[in-house]
Amino acid sequence: MTQSLEFHRSERLTLGVELELQLVDHRDGDLTRAASDLVTITQARYPQLDIKLEITESMIEVATGIQRGYAGVLGDLRALRDAVCECAALLNVGVCGGGAHPFQSWTERHIVAAPRMNYISDLYGYLAKQFTVFGQHVHVGCPDGDAAIRLVHGLSRYIPQFIALAASSPFLRGTDTAFDCARMNTVAAFPLSGRMPFVLDWEQFNVYFEKMRSTGVVQSMKDFYWDIRPKPEFGTVEVRVFDTPLSIERAATLASYVQGVARLVLANSDAVIDEDAYLVYSFNRFQACRFGLRGEIVDPETRARVRLDNDVRSTIERINALEPGLAEPALVDLEHCLTRGNDSSWLRAELDRAGSLEMLVKAATQRFLQSDANFAQAARR
Repeated sequence: MTQSLEFHRSERLTLGVELELQLVDHRDGDLTRAASDLVTITQARYPQLDIKLEITESMIEVATGIQRGYAGVLGDLRALRDAVCECAALLNVGVCGGGAHPFQSWTERHIVAAPRMNYISDLYGYLAKQFTVFGQHVHVGCPDGDAAIRLVHGLSRYIPQFIALAASSPFLRGTDTAFDCARMNTVAAFPLSGRMPFVLDWEQFNVYFEKMRSTGVVQSMKDFYWDIRPKPEFGTVEVRVFDTPLSIERAATLASYVQGVARLVLANSDAVIDEDAYLVYSFNRFQACRFGLRGEIVDPETRARVRLDNDVRSTIERINALEPGLAEPALVDLEHCLTRGNDSSWLRAELDRAGSLEMLVKAATQRFLQSDANFAQAARR
């Protein structure tokens, strides 16, 4: 007899953030093989920080503690950024954000020597090396499994917003893809990606999970690469569609925005969960990946077309009408993103200025090292 997944209760609307970061060679800007050495050094110097390996030796993952809002998330991310960049400098390695490296070749990547990573490589073949793309994951605390299922469905309406605001992967293998977020096309190659199947409560989710586990297709929740998934061992819902931003300030902003949207969803606990809301899910997701904030989505309730930047503005108004849930710095950064463009817009403009993808990587590395405010001041000098 199998044992059901237990959803571990956590404090409602708390936040946790994970960032996957690029490790680059200062000489040519390409990805470099340094993750194991870097993690060894950082864990020795900063054992209190959560810094670990990812699928290939050209990336690491850092994670905040459990926080209640923007300020706590930003403080943790600053400590992680400073520690990682300090230790990377000892190896003459650069660290930067971005959802995809602009010109790396996946064939040159090396799988991390760890049981989980070897399992993924054996199962997915070349897709494992192609999975050297970089995302931000935001965890939102939930009081129980039923609330988590409701939150997954509720947040799914806003997936296009999340993709467009975070988009930072316009280039792949030296080419402008014409997508603001090309990273999601790589994720889509995995068989258990996309959206979670339609279930209404935690009991139904357990039935589905046990059926999947009985087939041998999955062994744990880690085998699902859904856009949003419950994380029962943490007591959270995990939003996984964000490209890694170019700055930690933007990463904290995105987490704060998810918290505000989650507050809206959980406040509307009487709303009927309707599978018809997913009729436009794939179309809206594509619009966000392809066009970013300029994309036009179909509102799943009204069936009306709306530009994503206007949809975000409308959502911010609803959040603040319910309860001012966004920190002022996050609001300022969101408005900056809406008016001046997301990180993909910055990368394209910077390439025009820098003249080469190698110099673009150097600029992205410098941006990650500094706060966005300090970087903007330095760029103007």
